[in-house]
Amino acid sequence: MLKLVQSLRRFLDESIGWNRLGLLLSLAIIAIAFIVLFRMLQDLEVDEVVDALRSTPPSHIALAGLAVAAAYFTLTFYDLFALRTIGRYDVPYRVAALAAFTSYSIGHNIGASVFTGGAVRYRIYSAWGLSAVDVAKICFVAGLTFWLGNATVLGLGIAYDPLAATAVDQLPPWLNRAFALLALLVVAGYVAWVWRKPRLIGRNGWTVTLPGGPLTLLQIGIGIVDLSFCALAMWILIPAEPHIGFVTLAVVFVSATLLGFASHAPGGIGVFDAAMLTALWQFDKEQLIAGLLLFRLLYYFMPFGLALAILGIRELWLNFARNQPLAGEPPAPAAAPIGPPLADSDASRPDLLATPKPRTKKPP
Repeated sequence: MLKLVQSLRRFLDESIGWNRLGLLLSLAIIAIAFIVLFRMLQDLEVDEVVDALRSTPPSHIALAGLAVAAAYFTLTFYDLFALRTIGRYDVPYRVAALAAFTSYSIGHNIGASVFTGGAVRYRIYSAWGLSAVDVAKICFVAGLTFWLGNATVLGLGIAYDPLAATAVDQLPPWLNRAFALLALLVVAGYVAWVWRKPRLIGRNGWTVTLPGGPLTLLQIGIGIVDLSFCALAMWILIPAEPHIGFVTLAVVFVSATLLGFASHAPGGIGVFDAAMLTALWQFDKEQLIAGLLLFRLLYYFMPFGLALAILGIRELWLNFARNQPLAGEPPAPAAAPIGPPLADSDASRPDLLATPKPRTKKPP
């Protein structure tokens, strides 16, 4: 079995390449999602979607907005935890919060969040002396928090309700439960591995000391709280009938989110929506689409606009501060005159003070 896995890995490395395989997988997910959407939205009644949007109680929208705000607040601890992990205790929370909110808001909407979010982080953290390698380490630790939280939430949720995952991946419930237990076993094994002694990963000067056992549990807790608030916002916005349990909705939501993340589509658009519509088939289609549109407005578009405004104001402020003299700094000295200095006795001679006229050569 081990030889078979090694042979497969060698074949992928030499013949296809992991980058091409990832691109093909993303394109396949996007293509399947849009085929599903095309079939499901052929008979869509747009007027009923508009009516569903108008009939959504403002209190539901406000509660969902609070849940989204709580989710983004939790996201700020991704960066704070990563900064403390790499030993940068001098960077305050407000800077970590700014970097986390803007990088995730922009990365969620543009796609390829590893690159777009990393660029935003570097722009902010470089002012505090962090290098590109430091920012890469922060992205790695934050990504580890994200995946540990997802694995734990999906593992617990699918083990409790495997039919919820079946609605997304169409696999038998017993197989989904087996995958869930395997994911929980992997997470538990990782926690035990880092609990025994400090673990250092990386090479060629790029090394990260992984958080120990207690800190890893905190790391998992941050991811669980973040995903729970996101799922809660979606749960508030879906139709009240038929009733669906929060754990079931959380499994569907996280699975759809991961599919959108794997597609690298901006905001998971199309992929996330197709997965939600497929899994929640029992709901009225127009009302469910209204809930998805409201969630996309609250979780994607509004934070994206706010992040762009914050970054724009920050750049204007930095440019303004860069052009202002420091407090108490003397004005810049005037340019020195050209030529030797005049003696005191020559100051009264206007012929010396006057600017000499250029001499022109007379033609022969």
